[in-house]
Amino acid sequence: MKIGVFAKTYSGISPTEVLLKVHKAGYESVAYNMVCSKLSSLPLEVTDNVIEELMISSLATKVEISSLSATYNMIHQSKQVKDNGLTSLLNLARVANLIGCNLITLCTGTRCQTNQWHGHPDNNSQQAWDELVSEMRKAIQIAEKYDIYLGIEPELSNVINSATKAKRLIEQLESDRIRIIFDPANLFEQVTLAEQHHIIEESFNLLEPYIIQAHAKDRNADGSFGVTGKGILDYDFYIRMLINSGFQGELIAHGFSEQDGQFVYDFLREKVIQAGQ
Repeated sequence: MKIGVFAKTYSGISPTEVLLKVHKAGYESVAYNMVCSKLSSLPLEVTDNVIEELMISSLATKVEISSLSATYNMIHQSKQVKDNGLTSLLNLARVANLIGCNLITLCTGTRCQTNQWHGHPDNNSQQAWDELVSEMRKAIQIAEKYDIYLGIEPELSNVINSATKAKRLIEQLESDRIRIIFDPANLFEQVTLAEQHHIIEESFNLLEPYIIQAHAKDRNADGSFGVTGKGILDYDFYIRMLINSGFQGELIAHGFSEQDGQFVYDFLREKVIQAGQ
């Protein structure tokens, strides 16, 4: 199981500088955001020069591009926001295809109009669900064209806020292009250790056939997000579960500063070794 990191955790004036820092810390792969190529996260255009630079940087640093981020608010009330999001997805799918990356990550959206990672009561409405399904069908057409997968992540603040909803969406869409990004820290806030274990295990068992990438984030005791390895998420339990299941994807760390990057890698590597891999 490779240990990776969000590329944008690290600063740099070029993809090579960013990926060199990633490599130096020990990480083998990245979830890449185009801000590391000095573009917007959702670029409306990506030139061939940018694509070539990314390919060369990945090869030179021996850091694999595990996924590309195309997270836009899929149920935003502005048609322009969604149209631009689909245009960016189209561009990034082309990039992924050219560089040999098979995964684009998405955000299943929220009725909050100012922050796609903030929750809203209407996220649980039938209208929000129907809009997400409609937008996902458009995204699937792009995925089929460029032979890539779309990663969705159960996230408390979005429409897909549970493993059950993620499974329901996959079944309704009836597409083999949908995969799961599994991040246990996004499935609970303040819970007992027993409750945490139950939520993680139940969610994993429900979604296991679709999981393509696992995330390593953390929660503080007050429910806020914290530095991986310094919070309450039981990583012994989580990583042992991943390994025992035969999971072969990347474990991608995020949610911390560049200064914490080395600590997080060392922490995760130790946990993976202790779990027998």
